[in-house]
Amino acid sequence: MLLISCSAPAQPTPPDRRPAISPDSTVRVAAGPQYDRGAIHRFFWGTHYRELWSLPVTVPVFNLRTAVPGGLTPLKEGGSFQTKNLRLVDRNGVQYVLRSVDKDATRALPENLQDGALGRVMKDQTSVIHPYGAYIVAPLAEAAGLYHTNPRLVYVADDPALGEFREGFGYALYLFEERPEGDQSRVASFGNSRQVESSRKVFTNLLASTRYQVDARQYLRNRLFDMWLGDWSRREDQWRWASFPAAGGGTTYQAIPRDRDHAFFKFDDGLLTHMIGWIKSNYQSFHEKIRLADVEGLNRAARPMDKSLLPYLTREDFRQVADSLRNSLSDAAITRALAVWPAEVREVSQADFTRKLRARREQLPAVADKFYTLLARDIELPGSDEAERFVVEPAGPDAVRVQVFRLLPTGTALLHQRTYTSAETRSLKLFGLGGNDTFEIRGEPTAKIEIGIYDGAGEDRIEATPAPAKRPGSRLTIYDNADGNTLRIGKFRTEAYEPKAQEFDAAGWLLRHRLY
Repeated sequence: MLLISCSAPAQPTPPDRRPAISPDSTVRVAAGPQYDRGAIHRFFWGTHYRELWSLPVTVPVFNLRTAVPGGLTPLKEGGSFQTKNLRLVDRNGVQYVLRSVDKDATRALPENLQDGALGRVMKDQTSVIHPYGAYIVAPLAEAAGLYHTNPRLVYVADDPALGEFREGFGYALYLFEERPEGDQSRVASFGNSRQVESSRKVFTNLLASTRYQVDARQYLRNRLFDMWLGDWSRREDQWRWASFPAAGGGTTYQAIPRDRDHAFFKFDDGLLTHMIGWIKSNYQSFHEKIRLADVEGLNRAARPMDKSLLPYLTREDFRQVADSLRNSLSDAAITRALAVWPAEVREVSQADFTRKLRARREQLPAVADKFYTLLARDIELPGSDEAERFVVEPAGPDAVRVQVFRLLPTGTALLHQRTYTSAETRSLKLFGLGGNDTFEIRGEPTAKIEIGIYDGAGEDRIEATPAPAKRPGSRLTIYDNADGNTLRIGKFRTEAYEPKAQEFDAAGWLLRHRLY
């Protein structure tokens, strides 16, 4: 208790300590001086980025009337359990957001615990975040050829234009950036997309119809970039999606990452936080080396997305994307990105970040290979709530090829195909979801890969075509929920089952993504 009690809760900045607004509209202010702690506290709870939180930096004062042509009007307060946000709109209806540099994770706790010992520890651990880390991600993403927001570091003073939000948002540092939603045809860093969608809308569309597809290689490039930054908090709500018309009709989505608060995380430099890191393997620190043994933990938050969006990419695809990303992140690009920091921050962080970013860049091919190995182990292939045709057939002694077709009035169109080998994959599950699907099993798939076919909703047809030469010991199982399916499967094993919610249809599948 003695150790915990030394983490005093953050207090609002007293009026007599608030920076005076200078005539040139800049101030010198520290993002979080309350995180400065003594040697004993640092020994147990970590040094983290406390020096930077307590370091005064020179930043421009934010003026709602002049920030964009025609000024800005506050709309509503928002944010996650940690970040305080204020949504703004300009005269053309384009939305922006102010995102607090300081965080408060205690809002995730029950109210009666927020001011107690646990709340004080959680608030103190905001110091694991680099207060200006998100600020340099935009130029790094630009070099990587990825979409990104364009945050500007600003100080919000006592601005009357804040209206009802004046008291809650004054006297603090914020990142001011575009809000990636709706028509972004004027924003190049969002691909000039005419419609940027939320993850909930995108995954709903993906599972409703195969006319919607995600650019898997572009998403993979983003995910490798996440690992380079050490950004482990990449759950579904941390993304928006630029939509584009697809050749032959339909829509293709490309990823727009947002909320880079956990990039460059530094957690394991205290005795107790180091011990916590053994249990919470996703809490990985931004070191010079990306530990291959911990790639799985680093990506745990995004695992449902990764499994849904990357199952048809091969190891060669992963290698190509990793090599391309590594080549785009030149020493010059890293130097340019770090130059956007305030001079005070550059003096403290530039040399350390230059060394770490260069070293981690060279590990990207190895990290991509490990990432592929983890995802290839257990494959899940969902259809949609429309009718699809799945073809499963041997592709050599220890391999299975899967093809997925869209069923059209005029015939079929190939959507995806990939060959899975037993050296990489131990299980393969196909989910029809909704619609009257067709599953066609040609020959006898290898016994070295466990294969399950889950029919889902609709009246499906599951049919096996005998092969001239039979291989012994198939491990293919048909899971039939007895809702009017037609089965012509010969000797393949069938099990009656009551499908779980997340196996039945598109709405259920969204449960895997915490979006429904």
